[in-house]
Amino acid sequence: MDIDKELEDILDDPLLNLSEKEAELFDIPTDMRKAMAARNKADYIAQRKLCENFEQYRPLFKQVHQDLKQGRRSLVKISKTINLQAGHYYIVDGQMLLLEAIGEKRQSSNSLPDGRTRCIYENGTESDILLQTLRKNVVGGGYAVTELQSENDSKFFTNMDLTEKDKVTGYIYVLRSLSENPAISSQNNLYKIGFSTNTVEERIANAEHEPTYLMAPVEIVATYKVVNLHSQKFEDLVHQVLQAVQFHVTVIDDEGKSHEPKEWFVVPLNVVNVIIEKIMDGSIVGYTYNSDMKCLEQRIVKKQSTLDTKDLKVLTLNIKKIYFDEIIAGSKKIEYRELKQSTLNKYTYIDEADGKRYLRRYDALRLFVGYHKDRESALVQVVDTTYSDGIVEYHLGAVLELKQSG
Repeated sequence: MDIDKELEDILDDPLLNLSEKEAELFDIPTDMRKAMAARNKADYIAQRKLCENFEQYRPLFKQVHQDLKQGRRSLVKISKTINLQAGHYYIVDGQMLLLEAIGEKRQSSNSLPDGRTRCIYENGTESDILLQTLRKNVVGGGYAVTELQSENDSKFFTNMDLTEKDKVTGYIYVLRSLSENPAISSQNNLYKIGFSTNTVEERIANAEHEPTYLMAPVEIVATYKVVNLHSQKFEDLVHQVLQAVQFHVTVIDDEGKSHEPKEWFVVPLNVVNVIIEKIMDGSIVGYTYNSDMKCLEQRIVKKQSTLDTKDLKVLTLNIKKIYFDEIIAGSKKIEYRELKQSTLNKYTYIDEADGKRYLRRYDALRLFVGYHKDRESALVQVVDTTYSDGIVEYHLGAVLELKQSG
């Protein structure tokens, strides 16, 4: 087969000998060319560059990491409607950054502020990424770093703190294994967190013969006297927070039976102490452990409505944020809805007694902004309902309840 000859025959095909008029059929119109050029023209793309004054930021990043390890800060997931703040720290792709400044602000398509930023990264670089893009990156797979939490002077109880009503229920303890088993001794940050109604010294006296202590002596790292705390509740909370880093190992007891102890966890000691403190003050329910960042992550617990609406007739509607804000501010007093074939049964009903159609009467409107998970909402009183030229008019009264996003 002569490849060159075949290519020559193809290129000499009469179908390829187009006239100028025929060629125009394959040409792109001028207006379309302009549209394509505008679409393909790359917008200014933020580039990382060396941060020349990074030395002034280096100790700041070091301190924030230390705060995370000691529980004075934590990580938190944010929703796409949350504004990022200059001077705050964020995690994107496992790397910490400081949103050092936000330039001239403008409104983005979702009504949130946008603009060029100055972001300092802990690897010594900086960029002027758009605020909107940064927000998407943080929401998509990153975290915000919380502000410093105030520290209490005393986290645990002493005899001076006890009253007649208090009951010492036992001791929380943190242990380190002294096992010579390579699978155990080679593991860094391995601790047992437990609860004992007796003194810890009494509890561990026979450790080398008990599977729960890995059939080896243990070292007491910390003990805390506690009051009014149920042991099972404590253990459940510890397992709930640290389930992802539970240490799995099989040990053989003196009788040759296999056991898999459940109270050993691979977690830095500083974090262990913070977890115990948060169990004691009741705040641990709002946290989980982030094993990648080795610190606590604050969970967003959706607030439940405290308003009793069981005796209210409530109409649920979606609304644009601009109108939602006007209603909350009190400047918009009427919410309008067009009466269409698809909404007849929602806004009206037929009275079986006379066969006539009437407006449904609602006591309140439950208004939602958009459809995303953490959307804003409000419950607003309806004082009157009227109809005019195909439009149902809900005359609004007081805002009974308001839920912010995030």
